[in-house]
Amino acid sequence: MPWIWIQALLVNVVLISLARRIPLLTPKGWVHAAVLGTMLWGCLGWRGWLAVVIYLALGSLATHIGLKNKQQRGLAEARGGRRGPENVWGSAAVGAALGLWIAALPPDAADLQILLMIGFSASLAAKLADTFGSEIGKRWGSTTVLITSLRPVTPGTEGAISLQGTLASVVGSIVMTMVLWALQLIPSLGAAGLVMMVGLLATLAESLLGAIVQNRVGWLSNELVNALQTLLAATTAIILAG
Repeated sequence: MPWIWIQALLVNVVLISLARRIPLLTPKGWVHAAVLGTMLWGCLGWRGWLAVVIYLALGSLATHIGLKNKQQRGLAEARGGRRGPENVWGSAAVGAALGLWIAALPPDAADLQILLMIGFSASLAAKLADTFGSEIGKRWGSTTVLITSLRPVTPGTEGAISLQGTLASVVGSIVMTMVLWALQLIPSLGAAGLVMMVGLLATLAESLLGAIVQNRVGWLSNELVNALQTLLAATTAIILAG
């Protein structure tokens, strides 16, 4: 309905106008977040929108934990941890596409809608798992190894993992799944368990991709790898749930 999109636009413009001074996003990042937020509210309602807002808040919190330490060691995100448009869409483009698909479905396609919502949920669980693992692993990872060979490497190396970072990924996937469950975006406990598992596995798969491919392919940026990770999580969850 057109009024839903008008409501979505008004809510996002007003809230982002108030929140733009918070050091989460760059000025352009806030503009793109407004576009994304309008899409999500219009397609999935306030629950889908709030799920992504909570992901952004938790991911930014993880980024800012131990930020000075990470900056001193050259491991921190650029721009003082503020995320730009490329980060917004790298994390949420798959979720936004699934939201548009769900909104376009006819009323009698309830089963497909449920599957797509599980995919949407898995993409967010995977991304928060990745963010928690990366940011907390950089700060507190005591021994960092390459996932393909378990050879010790310096923190921040593509494809590097640590025990602390992996445990943080588990926590990130669980927390995001619980948020999605509380917002009634996941239809059952079985689906919640699937989303949680896929979120972690997709994070490990991203580390494999980083170790094997990313340094050898110049155009494969971190943001594109993030998008591939969320696509893998969503696709895997949809297939397994179907």
